[in-house]
This record gives sequence, structure tokens and C-alpha cells, in this order.
Amino acid sequence: MHDFFRPGRPQAMARDAMIATSHPLATAAGLEILAGGGNAVDAAIAACAVQCVVEPAMTGIGGDCFALYAPRGGKVVALNGSGRSPAAATAARLRDLGLTEVPRISPHGVTVPGAVAGWTRLHRDHGRLPFARLLERAIGYAREGYPVTQRVAQDWANEAPLLAEQPGSRAVFLPEGEAPRAGASHRQPLLAARLAEIAAGGAEAFYTGETARNLVAFLQSLGGLHSEEDFATACDGADYAEPIGLAYRGWEVLECPPNGQGLAALMILSVLQGFDLGPELDLAERVHLHAEATKLAYHHRDALLCDPAFAPTPVAELLSEETAAILRGRIDRARAGRPALWNEPEHRDTVYLCAVDREGNAVSFINSLFHGFGSTLTDPASGILLHSRGTSFRLEDGHPNVLAPRKRPLHTIIPGLLRRDGETVMPFGVMGGHYQSAGHAWFLSNLLDRGLDLQEALAEPRAFAFNGKLEVEPPLGEAVIAELARRGHAIVERPTPLGGGQAIWIDRAAGVLRAGSDHRKDGMALGF
Repeated sequence: MHDFFRPGRPQAMARDAMIATSHPLATAAGLEILAGGGNAVDAAIAACAVQCVVEPAMTGIGGDCFALYAPRGGKVVALNGSGRSPAAATAARLRDLGLTEVPRISPHGVTVPGAVAGWTRLHRDHGRLPFARLLERAIGYAREGYPVTQRVAQDWANEAPLLAEQPGSRAVFLPEGEAPRAGASHRQPLLAARLAEIAAGGAEAFYTGETARNLVAFLQSLGGLHSEEDFATACDGADYAEPIGLAYRGWEVLECPPNGQGLAALMILSVLQGFDLGPELDLAERVHLHAEATKLAYHHRDALLCDPAFAPTPVAELLSEETAAILRGRIDRARAGRPALWNEPEHRDTVYLCAVDREGNAVSFINSLFHGFGSTLTDPASGILLHSRGTSFRLEDGHPNVLAPRKRPLHTIIPGLLRRDGETVMPFGVMGGHYQSAGHAWFLSNLLDRGLDLQEALAEPRAFAFNGKLEVEPPLGEAVIAELARRGHAIVERPTPLGGGQAIWIDRAAGVLRAGSDHRKDGMALGF
């Protein structure tokens, strides 16, 4: 039961349809589409398009997307809207330039963006309303302006020094020489024009013609290896895959397969399943077990995950009970184990949303620029900010995730889905770069092991075993943090929250939709 004497929001409830996003204007746009006869896919695209305008540090049309779509009574499909490297890109070529890793602020960190191809493919196959209708709100906010919300302003200010170094980004994102403050109005007329072109012409308006020529010329002027053919080929580059899954406490958890890191989330749950994580378990013990399972899963993630077109990942073996038992046996309940060190760049900036429509169709949807404001490279001709997803590639020959032509990098953005007895119960997701796999497991354990409701499960304080440290949110409490330190964890208090998240629970027996939206962001869940 929600305590109305304490700060915080209760979970939202509705009867017919629901949407939850990390920004109020995006939630409103998706709700408008649902109320106007659109389905869950339509609402997700409309909401995401708005976020590409109003949360510019987190997402954009110059980024990538993934989705899990669950039609009522039908088969769940995983959409991969992640982009590929240029045909001319090789690890050897970048090593010849003196590079040992792919730089963030560099054309080499920019794979051909996949988001627009993902949107149009998902809409073509599963949408209902005209595609142009879905982008109307986003176009209006970009053209006429939108108010900068508090969390958006904070994220924006953090990246202002890097934006100032890039002429295109400085002109668009630092009006009057500084990041807009909360409550200020911001416009992006060039982005409005691009969105209007996409609304009228679909993916072709982005991947061919003047926009593609401008983007290629811009990247090539910086030393990029991109070609117009790379962009044209990406027009139909989004594709479907079979979701991967794990049975956890009698529930089926579904994730997108590699090149996404959903496998790591399932591995964490597979390891944790061998422990009693009920409500009576001490919080320090709960955090400790989660941290140790995270280290083990991410070690395998970084060693094995890549584009499956280039090297298969042994999904079945990694999710087997035999593997889980071996990994579980490596956990010392009294002491922190040897930390698994990452070789991946830190990245945390993404938007996640979910929607359920009147028919019971559900979509779990995520869109990202990778780092805050991606590569920070904005093409001055098109007004498009480009992501930095290529920084996940390795430059060591023989590694599964080594850079190669037309290859997708390891991806951190992961939509999730919970099912039971063949029915979808909950689309869900947790933002936060590396944290996302760990966040999925933490959220689901809070929900399924402890019996918390959606909003409570999202609001619980978080910790993340990352790069040899245990990052903790201060609300875990001094006593819990001290106990974790006593067990050998190298504690680092987070200056900013760990990610965010949304979820919608479909209670078909009661005819009610319940939803939560993380207080760590500006968003909300709404329905009717």
C-alpha cells in the first residue's frame, strides 16, 4: 500500500490503454495517439519522436532503436534497429591512424543511424494510423519550441563543455552560449524540417537524397569512411529476430538477442535464481548477491557478445542451469569477489518507453544516442545530431566485437518483456547504459521476489558493480553502504541517479492496467 505521507508517486492505473515514458510531453503525445485510434506501436513511435526533440541529450533520429512487440494472442517479435559500420571501416584501417580504440568525438564513432529505419519498419508491419500523423507533435515542438524540464536541463548542462567544442552543436544546443535552464524554451527548426521530410517520405527521406548527402559530406569532412551507399543500404536495414528468454520464478522474461546485452540480464537472473531473495532478505545481502552476479554476467558479455552475423553467441549454453550453477558457486556470500574490469566505454544516455493499447497489444521500445548528445557532432546542413555507438567496437583482431565492414557493435539498450502462460504481462525497461542489464534484474527481483508494486520496484535505491567499483545511490543508507564496504566492495557514491525506467502491468483478470515511471526522470505514466 502506498504511503501518502511520504514523498513519491503511487503507480498509475487505467482501464483501456496506457503509456509510460521518461518525459511528460512524450507521454502526452503517445496518449493522444492511443485516444485517437492508434495502437501501441503508433503511440510508441509518436512518443519517441517527441523525445528525440525534447530530450536531446538522450536520444535523436541520429541514433538507434530496439523493440519487443507483443500482439495480443500473437508471437512476440524483436526488432533490431541498430545501425552498421561503413563498408570501408576496418580495425586495421583505424589502427593505421594510430588509434587503439574508437573515439567518441570522431566520425569513426558514428555507425549509420538505425532508428528511422526501425521506426518505419515497425510501423509498416504493425502500425495503424498514417505515419505522418505520428510525427506531428514532434515536428511542432521542434519548430515552435518546447519547455526544458528539470532533469533534461541537468543532463544538458553536464555536456555543455563538449557541445561548445563543436560548431554545429554549439549553434543548436547552446543558444546564447550556454545550456538552456529548466523552464526555458528551445527550438530546433532544422530538425523540424527533417522530421517533416521523414513524415512525408519515410525512411528514404533520411537515408537517400539531400539529407543523406549532407550527412555523408559532413562525416567525410571530418575523416569519416561513410558513403552514400552505406546510408542507402541502411534504408531497409532494420530486421526482426527471435527473442531470447529465461524462466524466472515461474515467469518468462524475454529480451532481444545479441548484438544487444539482454543476454547479460538473463544471466544475472539465472544466477540469482539459486538464492532465496524473498522479502525477509537483508538489503545489504541482496545488493551483494546482485553485484556479484552482475560481475560474472558482464565478464561473459564483454568477452562474447557481438553482431550474430559475424560470430554466434552461445546463448543456450550461457543460460543453462549448468552454467548458472558454476557461476553461482563462484560467489562468496561474505566477501566481494575479484572485480571483472570492463573495456567498454561508459555510456548512460537513452530513453525507454512502453505502451499497451485497447486490444491488449504491447510494445517495449528503446531509442538512444549512446553518450550524452552522442558524438556531439551535429551536421550544420541537416541539423541532425549523430550518435556514438561505434565506440563499442574493439580494434583487437580476433575479438568477436572487432570493427569490420557493415557490422553492428555490441549494444547496451535493451527493451524487456514479461510473460506467463503464453500471455504478455508486462513490457518494461531500465535506462542507464551499462546498468541496463543489471537494472532489469534488480527491478524484476524487487517485483517478483519482494512483491513490490511497479512504482515501488522502480523507486528502490540502486547499486551497480562497475569497473572494479560498487556504485551506490545514497538512499541505500549509511548502514547498508558500510556493510557492503566491510565485505570488500570498493564503494563510490553516485553523483547522479542510476538510470530510469518504465513498466506497465496488464491485469487481464481485473481489467486494469497498472504502470510505473521512474522518479529519476521527468516522465510519467498515463492512461484512460
